[in-house]
Amino acid sequence: MKHDKFPGHVGRTVAESTPWWPTSRNHKQQKPNIVVVVLDDTGWADFGCFGSEINTPTIDRLAARGLRYTNFHVTPLCSPTRTCLLTGRNHHAVGMRFLSDTDTGFPNSRGSIDRDVALLPAMLREQGYGSYLVGKWHLTPSHEISPAGPYHNWPLGRGFDRFYGFLPGCTDQMTPELCEDNHQVDREFPQNYHLTEDLVDRAISYVRDHTVFRDEEPFFLQLAFGATHAPFQAPRSFIEPYVDVFAKGWDATRQDRLLRQKALGIAPEETELAPRNEEVSAWNTLSDDQKLLYTHLQAAYAGFLEHTDLHLGRLVDELARLGELDNTLIIVLSDNGASREGGKDGAVDTNAPYSGLPQSVDEQLKRLDQIGTRHGGAHYPQGWAMAGNTPFRRYKQHVDLGGVRSPMVVSWPGGIAATGEVRTQFSHVIDLAPTIMSLAGLDHPLPCDGRSLASTFADADAPAPRSTQYWENLGHRAIWHEGWRAVTEHRQGDAYEDDDWRLYDTEGDFSESQDCAGQEPDLLKELIGRWWQEAEANNVLPLDDRTLVQLLRARPPIGLMSRDRLVFRPGQSHVPISSMIAGSERSMVVTASFRDRAAGEDGVLVSSGDAQGGYVLYVMDGRLSFEHVQLGHRVVCVADAVLPSGTCEAGFALHNRNGHSAEIVLLHGRRRVGAARIPVTAAHLSFWGIDVGTDAADRVSSAYPADFAYPKRSFETLTIDFLDQPLIEDVAEAMESTE
Repeated sequence: MKHDKFPGHVGRTVAESTPWWPTSRNHKQQKPNIVVVVLDDTGWADFGCFGSEINTPTIDRLAARGLRYTNFHVTPLCSPTRTCLLTGRNHHAVGMRFLSDTDTGFPNSRGSIDRDVALLPAMLREQGYGSYLVGKWHLTPSHEISPAGPYHNWPLGRGFDRFYGFLPGCTDQMTPELCEDNHQVDREFPQNYHLTEDLVDRAISYVRDHTVFRDEEPFFLQLAFGATHAPFQAPRSFIEPYVDVFAKGWDATRQDRLLRQKALGIAPEETELAPRNEEVSAWNTLSDDQKLLYTHLQAAYAGFLEHTDLHLGRLVDELARLGELDNTLIIVLSDNGASREGGKDGAVDTNAPYSGLPQSVDEQLKRLDQIGTRHGGAHYPQGWAMAGNTPFRRYKQHVDLGGVRSPMVVSWPGGIAATGEVRTQFSHVIDLAPTIMSLAGLDHPLPCDGRSLASTFADADAPAPRSTQYWENLGHRAIWHEGWRAVTEHRQGDAYEDDDWRLYDTEGDFSESQDCAGQEPDLLKELIGRWWQEAEANNVLPLDDRTLVQLLRARPPIGLMSRDRLVFRPGQSHVPISSMIAGSERSMVVTASFRDRAAGEDGVLVSSGDAQGGYVLYVMDGRLSFEHVQLGHRVVCVADAVLPSGTCEAGFALHNRNGHSAEIVLLHGRRRVGAARIPVTAAHLSFWGIDVGTDAADRVSSAYPADFAYPKRSFETLTIDFLDQPLIEDVAEAMESTE
C-alpha cells in the first residue's frame, strides 16, 4: 500500500520502515490565552475603577495593570450581545434580533445563531486553542433546552470543548438548574452553596487540566457569571456593610459617581449628568419606609457584585500561580446596561415581579432580613439602575447609552505595556472577535462586521476601528457615525417615520445630554438615512415594535408548552424551567397512575418549583396531599380518605379563575376527596422546573424529609392535561421580567 503523503517510509516490516511524527509546536509561545469575563446587567458606573462605591478590587487591579475602554458599546439585551461577542457580526444579520427564547418567524429573529455562522470558540479551536464556557449561555431556543436536546445549539454544538453552567437567561444563585456538556447536572445544594463560587471552581478546574494535559497549547475561557442579573443573592456579610453606604440615595450617588469618574479620567471634566429618568422619583420626595427598603435592595446588589469580584480574584490568582497570567489576555465587560426590571419598588423576592405580582413596600419591609438569602433573591428599584448607568440616561432594553454603554477592562501583562491607561476610541462588542482572532494569528477568517482593536493596545491615539455602528431593539433605534449619534425611543403603534430623533455630538457631549437636532437638521436627516442603509445591509427588517407578550403569542407551536397532554414517568430527567410548563397559571388535571400499589407507600408524585414558590402533590400516611406556595401564601389540601391500594389513579384538578387565583380539587380517580382555594397562582413560581416522583431542589413543603421519593415499583405514569390555552400574557410578562 502506498503512503504518498507520509514523510516516513513504510516497508514490509518495522525493521524495514522509518517512523515519523509531526513536529510539536509550542503555540503558547506565539499566542496568548484568552479569558473573557461577561457580567450580566452591570451598569457602566458599577466598577470601582469606573467611579463606584462598590468594592471591586480584582477588576480594579486588572484595570491598574491594563486598560479601561470608556467608549465601548454592546446591545441592549444579553442574547444579542453574546451573539456579537462570539461571531463578530451584527446580531440581526445572524438571526438573534432579540432573545433566544423567542422565534418570531423572520430570518433576523430565529432564537439561535444561523448554523452557517462560525463562532469564536470553533475558530480558535482550529488555531490550536482549547475552548471552555463556564456560566451563562442563553443562545439556545427554549424548546431545545431539554434532557434530550437537540444539542446542536448547545455550547458544545457551537465550538466549545467543555461547558458547565446554565442555558437560559437567568437562574437562582443558590439552587440553579445546571448543565455540564450535553447533560443536566443532578446535585445537592448545601446551605452555603453559591453559583458564583461553583462557576469559578469549575473555571479553575478547566484551566488546571488544560495546563497539565495541553501545556503547549493556549486556551480560550469564557466565564459568564449569573451576576449581577437578578435575583441578587450573596452572603449577608457582603450586603450589610453597604446599607449605610447607599443611605444617601440614588441622586447623591449619581452626583458622587460622576465626580469620581472625572477624577479618574474616564469622563471629561465638562461632562454633564443626564437628567433624571422621568419615571424615577427624586430621592428626597420618598417616604422613610421607601428609603429604608430601597437602600437595602441596593446593598444586596452591591454585595452581590463584590462577592463576584472576590471569586473572580481566585481565578486571576490561579492564573498567576500556574505561570499563565502574563500571557493571558483578560477582557471584562457587561452584556448590557443596568436593568430597571425591578420596577418602581424593587423586590425582596424577585419571584414577585417575575410573576407579574409586585409587592408593596409595607409587605417587603417585613422581610428585610431575608434580602440576598436563599429565600430572598432581590431586585432593586429602577432608580438604582439609573444610578448604575451614571452619567447616562435610560437602561437595559433601550438604545440610549444607559442601555448600550458597557464598562470594559483589558489586561495582558505580557502583551500590553501600558498600565492604568484609558482608551476613548469608539468600539463595539462585534470588535472583540476580530481582535481575539488577530491575536490568535488569523485575521478576518470569515465575514466579520467588527474590526480588531489590537492597535489601541499600544497607541492611545490609534483611530477607531470603524466609522459607523447601528442599534435596534423593540423599535428603538440609534446610529453612530464619525462622532455623531442619532437616537430615537420608539412609541409602540406610532409610524416609524414619526419618531422623534435626537442628535448628539459624542466627542463634545460624553453623556449625550445636549440634543443638537434643532441646530443640525441636515446632519440628522443624513444619519437617519444612514440608519436605514445599515438596517437593509444587516437584516434588521422587518421592524417590529411588538411587546414580548405579543411576540410570544405569535410564536410557533413548538416545545412542551404547546402540548395539551404530557406523560411523564418516575425516574426520568428533570423538566427545566425553560419548558414554560412549571407554573400554576393554567387550568390542568394532573393524574398519577399506579399498578399494584401497596398500602403504606408514601412519597412525592410531582413537584414544581421550590420553597420560594411552587406546588407539590404527595402521599403521606396514606393520604393524598397538595401544597402550593407563592409570595408567602401557602395552601395545604389533604384528602379526606386514604388512597386505595392496588391499581388506581389519583391526582388533582386545578381550575384557574379570573386574575391569579384558582380552585384545587383532589381526586381519587374521578372521586373528589378534597378542595381548596389558591389565592395566588403564577406562570413563574420560582427558578426551578418539574421533578416527577421526587422533590429534588429546595423542597416545596417542609412536611416531608429530603427528596421524599415515591417508590418506583408501583408508580407508573404522571399525566398533565392542560384544559385551556396558557395565559400567554402572564408567561410573557414573566419572561420579560427575567430578561
